[in-house]
Amino acid sequence: MPLPSEKTHYTFADLQLTEEHERIEIIHGYAYFMRSGTLDHQQISGELLRQFANFLDGKSPKILVRPLSVRLFEKDSDTPEVVDTVVEPDLLIVHDKSKFDEFGCKGVPDLIIEILEPYTYYHDCFVKLDLYQQAGVREYWIVDPESKTVKVLTLDDEGIYHISKAYKQTDTVKVNILNGCTIDLSKVFPEE
Repeated sequence: MPLPSEKTHYTFADLQLTEEHERIEIIHGYAYFMRSGTLDHQQISGELLRQFANFLDGKSPKILVRPLSVRLFEKDSDTPEVVDTVVEPDLLIVHDKSKFDEFGCKGVPDLIIEILEPYTYYHDCFVKLDLYQQAGVREYWIVDPESKTVKVLTLDDEGIYHISKAYKQTDTVKVNILNGCTIDLSKVFPEE
C-alpha cells in the first residue's frame, strides 16, 4: 500500500503500512521517495561493507546496510504516530546493541555513510548532513563515486560538523570511531 496521498505530515506509522519494496524516508514529516542504487553505488557499498565487516569480525560494534529504518530522534515513550523522522543510510555503525529492535535502529548511530547519486547530492550533502548533525551522529562520510572521494565529517565539542579530512582514490581512510580501523579507498574505487 502506498503512503496516503491526502496527508501532509507523515510518520513512522505511515511507513509501517507501505509495501516492503517501497523505499521512503521521512524527515520532519515530509516523505522522500528513494530509488535503488546504481551499479557503482552497489559495488562501493559492498566493498565498504566488506572492509568494515572484516575489521569488526568478533567485535561488538555492528555495521548494517540499507534498507534499515533509523529513527534518529525517537524516545522510549514515543509511538509510531509521533515519530516523524526515519532515514535509511547506505551504511551505519552502531556500538550500542540496545538501539536495535524489530523495526531497525532507534536512536543515533555512531557513524553513517551516504553514497552520492546525481539525484541525491542535495539531499545527502545538505538535508541529511544537517539532520545527522542535529541528531549527534559522531562521524558522517559522504562518498562521491564520480570524483572518487570520501569526505569525513566529525562533530566538535559544540555539536557542529567539521571536515576531518577529504580523501581521494589512492588514500587510506582512518575511521575515527573505531580504533585501528582504516579503509583502503583503492579497493572502494578501483581503476577501471
